[in-house]
Amino acid sequence: MAKRKVANPLAFAVLGSLSERPMHPYEISTTLRSRGKDSSIKLNYGSLYSVVGALEKHGFIEAQETLRDGNRPERTVYRLTKAGEAEFADWLTELIGSPAREFHPLEAGLAYMPGLQPDRVVELLEQRLTAVDAEIEQIVAAHEQMVSMDFPRVFWVESELRLALLKAESAYVHQLAEEIRTDALSGSGFWRQAWKTSIEQGISPADQLKDPVKYFGQEFAWMKHQ
Repeated sequence: MAKRKVANPLAFAVLGSLSERPMHPYEISTTLRSRGKDSSIKLNYGSLYSVVGALEKHGFIEAQETLRDGNRPERTVYRLTKAGEAEFADWLTELIGSPAREFHPLEAGLAYMPGLQPDRVVELLEQRLTAVDAEIEQIVAAHEQMVSMDFPRVFWVESELRLALLKAESAYVHQLAEEIRTDALSGSGFWRQAWKTSIEQGISPADQLKDPVKYFGQEFAWMKHQ
């Protein structure tokens, strides 16, 4: 992927907004929010001005005019430059056509899941599911409303992707929680036993693994490959 002069995803949204028409930063912000684009791209009003400044510095946008409405502060209206048009088109092409490795916070947590007791992990996964399933319901309701308004899907397909990802996460976490709860997950029996010994005897799971025969009654083949 290209190393961009202004890499903040919010900069992409600014370029996209200005590709429609010249706007001042506040108008960009309200437009993104009214269209629900702040669900796809993190929108922080304070950082928006920094992003606009960076885009202007690198020649992607330029001031068209400065407006004053009564006693309100002056507002500078920006427009895309030719370089900005090219940058937006190239960025959009990259985002749609080139997969990028993304590091999901849950993935990082699952990588060290045995650091907590199995029952505690199940509890946390169920807590997560409550939030995920609630968001799924909200998005489904929003989609139904947009369909009832005959609002073209082309303007909210990104929300469909979000819904698909949430449904996949929900299905996986539901299954994982059940497998841990029933010890159907490979290695969960050892995991549960290690924590039981840790609580009862004060010996950490890591120390138990130093002598697996003593604490688990067997050698673990997988340890030879660590």
